[in-house]
Amino acid sequence: MTGALTQLRPIIAGFFPAIALLAGAAPAHADLKLCNRMSYVIEAAIGIDDKSTTATRGWFRIDPAACRVVLQGALTADRILLNARALAVYGASPLPQNGSDTLCVSRDNFIIAAARQCRPGQTSAPFTPINPTKADDGNLVAYLAEDSEYDDDQARLAAIQRLLVIAGFDASPIDGVDGPKTQAALSAFLKSRGLSADFVQSPNFFTTMVEAVQAPSSTGLTWCNDTPHKVMAAVATDDGKSVTSRGWYRIEPGKCLHPDVTGQPKRIFSFAEAVDADNRTVVFKNKPLNWGGDTQLCTRENKFEVSEQGDCATRGLSTTGFAGVDLSGGGKTLRFAMP
Repeated sequence: MTGALTQLRPIIAGFFPAIALLAGAAPAHADLKLCNRMSYVIEAAIGIDDKSTTATRGWFRIDPAACRVVLQGALTADRILLNARALAVYGASPLPQNGSDTLCVSRDNFIIAAARQCRPGQTSAPFTPINPTKADDGNLVAYLAEDSEYDDDQARLAAIQRLLVIAGFDASPIDGVDGPKTQAALSAFLKSRGLSADFVQSPNFFTTMVEAVQAPSSTGLTWCNDTPHKVMAAVATDDGKSVTSRGWYRIEPGKCLHPDVTGQPKRIFSFAEAVDADNRTVVFKNKPLNWGGDTQLCTRENKFEVSEQGDCATRGLSTTGFAGVDLSGGGKTLRFAMP
């Protein structure tokens, strides 16, 4: 890794690692590559600021320890900007965004020619200017990295550990360090999918892992969204001493997700609600479309982790009714459907 470390500070204080861009000051003469040294599968969008016009394009999926060309040919733009997001399987996005420019993006793959005035179907997102480094092959490269500053091998292993944990296999801690616990969890995952050990080196390995996380599981808690709406969910765990609530996890229509419930909690609780394109609660037959219960716990509009459940309102938090989840059978799938 070369170049200065430019920190992207989060808008919302959270418990997730920050993004960093390793950037230099090389002139733009060749293809532009983005390289992912994070423990997340990410999707990136770029902005091209050229004189009086700003265009955006995305989304470019980049696996951990992989690179992808996002612009080809000589670059004549005044500035190149970046927005990155983690896949929905990771729950509330662990990638803080606070770029100095607000540009338009779309939910799916897009090219937007005039990206400073959003049209219907487009939303605004923060972009950060980047100054890529000229690599040995003559291309320009910008690295996405966490505070831990993983190298490629460490980022790939940490990403495998992270997805194993979400899929219900104990590979913690997520640190990019190999060991018997990680290998046992990986072996169990491969066996559960009927895959050989050498499949780990397959180009489709992360795709397979992501699909596994988005499928119902016989262990742990699984949420499945059977509605046509996006669903935002929260989970809470009771370890016998305190109750910790955590959210929000984004579940796309037709997808499933496993919240990362670590340790061996004595009780687990769940709450979920359907939201529209503007993240407002969907109302169906004059009632909010949500799935919860009578256990009142603290939440917040943005991502949160709360370990003290008393006096929610006086601490600027909301009180939300969670439902208990019975995991005595080893696993539970909650399906969110239209009434």
